[in-house]
Amino acid sequence: MPHRTEDDASFEGMTVPGLRAEFFRRPEGDRVASVGRYSLGDQELLLAWGYVDEEHCRHNAVRDRAGGWHPAVAGCPQVELIREGPAVVGLAVRASTGNWIRALHH
Repeated sequence: MPHRTEDDASFEGMTVPGLRAEFFRRPEGDRVASVGRYSLGDQELLLAWGYVDEEHCRHNAVRDRAGGWHPAVAGCPQVELIREGPAVVGLAVRASTGNWIRALHH
């Protein structure tokens, strides 16, 4: 069960239509582990995890279009907003392979 869920979640201060962010937490000793799962429409895009007392993500992994996961990498994911004019219509997430995985809101 998610700790918190955001529909039409924001990224870099901009609302991304159709972006769903689900945040999960669990105690690990005296710390709290956190995982964020991001999807756009029916496409699961990204997992980012670490501890709630850390400012940035410890690791992240990007899902490819075939449904598998690229290897996890250290740090926060590289994400770019996809725009049509001034409107945000999707996200591109950089996988550990260097490829950009794009997801558009339909």
